[in-house]
This record gives sequence, C-alpha cells and structure tokens, in this order.
Amino acid sequence: MEKTKVAILGCGFIANIHMESYKRFVPDAQVVAVYGRSEEKAKAFAKEHGIGECYSDLDALLQMCDCEVVDICIPNYAHYEACIKSAKSKKHIIIEKPLALTLEQADEMIEVCKSNERKLMYAEELCFAPKYERVRGLVKCGAVGDIYMLKQAEKHSGPHSRWFYEEDLAGGGVLMDMGCHALAWFRWILGGNPKVISVYASMSTVMHDTKCEDNTVLLVEFENNVLAIAEDSWAKHGGMDDRIEVYGSKGVSYADLFRGNSALTYSLDGYDYAMEKAGSSKGWSFTGYEEAFNQGYPQELAHFIECVRKDLTPKVTGEDGRAVLGMIYAAYESARTGKKVSLPFSAKVSKPIDLWHKEG
Repeated sequence: MEKTKVAILGCGFIANIHMESYKRFVPDAQVVAVYGRSEEKAKAFAKEHGIGECYSDLDALLQMCDCEVVDICIPNYAHYEACIKSAKSKKHIIIEKPLALTLEQADEMIEVCKSNERKLMYAEELCFAPKYERVRGLVKCGAVGDIYMLKQAEKHSGPHSRWFYEEDLAGGGVLMDMGCHALAWFRWILGGNPKVISVYASMSTVMHDTKCEDNTVLLVEFENNVLAIAEDSWAKHGGMDDRIEVYGSKGVSYADLFRGNSALTYSLDGYDYAMEKAGSSKGWSFTGYEEAFNQGYPQELAHFIECVRKDLTPKVTGEDGRAVLGMIYAAYESARTGKKVSLPFSAKVSKPIDLWHKEG
C-alpha cells in the first residue's frame, strides 16, 4: 500500500515538530509539500526536510498538490480559512490547537468537513503522550477509584513568535495557547464527552508587553462532582513545566511530562539545547531528550494517518476542539465578571479575549 501523502501548512516551530515526527515515527506518511506565507521560508523548510514541493499560495497548493491530508500548523487566525479551503478541496485535515478563533468558525469548519466527507482531526497531543496515557489506563482499570479532582499545569516563559502576543492574530493569550491542552485532557481522561457545569477563571498580565493574559488559573466543574484545575503561564522562568495530578476515592497518580525524561547536567559554558524554553544552559540544567515523542506528537500523527488509511473515526475530533473553545469562552467571561459561568456559554465576539476586555 502506498504511503499517505501529506502537505504541511507552516514553516515554524510546530511545523518542525510535526515534520520530525513524520520522518522518524510515521512510516505510513510521506510529506510531499509545504506551504509558507513567506516563499523564502517555504523554500528553506523544503530544502531542510527534503520536501519536493513548496508553495507560498495556499490555493495553488490545494489545486496542484496530490496530497490526501493537509496538516495545519499556521497561526490561529488562519486556521478557519485553511480548513474550509482544504475540506472543499477534498483533503482530510489535521489541525493544531486551538481549533478556531470563534465558535461560529468552529461550527462551520465541522459542518464543511462533514458535508465533504473529510476527517477533521484535532491535534491535541496530551491525549497521546505516553506518560499521561499510562495514567489514563490506571484510571480506566479502577486503580484510583472514582475521580473527584484533576489538575494540569503547563508553564514557561513565553512563546517563540510575536504573533502569539497579538490578540487579533491569536484570539487570546496563554489560555488560547496552552489552557486548551488542559481542557482537552480533562475531557479525555473523564471520557464520554463529560458535561461541564461551570467555569471560573482568574487572569492577569504579569510579565509581557501584551494586551493578552500571560498567567491564568481555571476551575472547571464537571458532572459527578469532579473539580478540574488548570494552571497556565507564560511568566515562569527556567524552561517548560507540564504536569498532571489525578485524585480518586481509592488513590492518586502524578505524572511530569519533562522532568522524568531528562538528564541532570552541569555545564560551565553552556551547550546548544537543554529543553524547550529553558534559556541559558550554563550551570545546572535538565537536558531533555525525545521531547516530541514524550509529548505525544508522533503518536497522534500516526493515529491520524491510520484513520485516513483505514477510514477510522479519530480519537480527537473537531467536535472536541469545539467543546474546548466553548470552555475558553466561559473562562474569559468569568475572568471579566469574577463569577462562575455556567455551560453551555457562547457570545458573538470576533475573538474570545474580547469578553475579557468588554466593559460593563
């Protein structure tokens, strides 16, 4: 059987992680094309990764490229148009988080993919991260009993590109960038599309020059008296932290995505790379290895390609991405009002962060 042909949209940080994952861990896929808004960057990406075709015009790629899957790794504001055009061009879609800037966009993306019989696969890697999946397995076999509280924290010193800090391009700050991981993982480990009762959020901007939030804490009440707490920050120095905690009636389980997958290192002069967002590697540092594998990127992409090849339903879909976006809306409204917001909640705004900035 021939390999499944993939076109990557984007030439930045996340596109490179996806590319590494395809090359090393997804033998059934072949990346045949790349799109970049900058022709120069697209050509450089194609040369670096040995990709045969490169485009700076999305319409041209969709018309000329013989691919079955489009992998969307471009900034948040561009997700909607790329998804709609790709689905209408009869391409299956892998899309990085967040799904879209608005619920209206999300609904249309889901509908257009369905009407064109295309798979819309929401790339939430925490649903595939080996450590976190081991914990989910413990929960499923009853090791911790009935869950009553969940915690997930992801923190570092800030994104690698300026567009993340621009509300018109990103739709919000650290909540849109990283809080979506926690919300998706809460739903994933509870299983069965759990009902959200309410969301309460506290947000602030403590370190960066931006109108977006860079430090957040969310409390999510699920059905069956389950409380979930998400801590997300762009204001934490010293490299990436990503941790989960599961509390049940018969036990507890903790997992740290990075610290257990690193080598404690001391260097007088520093070295090339310690771990994501770590800054200087002089002195003591945690030297990470196999970051992409430990975070779940290869596993999610391999699963998505298998879904295309065998016509399976993806584990994480556009509907899952839409549900996460609805919770994000409620969080911004809660941060503005200082009150819990009941779900479902939606508001017609151009981007979720508008709720936080809204007067009155």
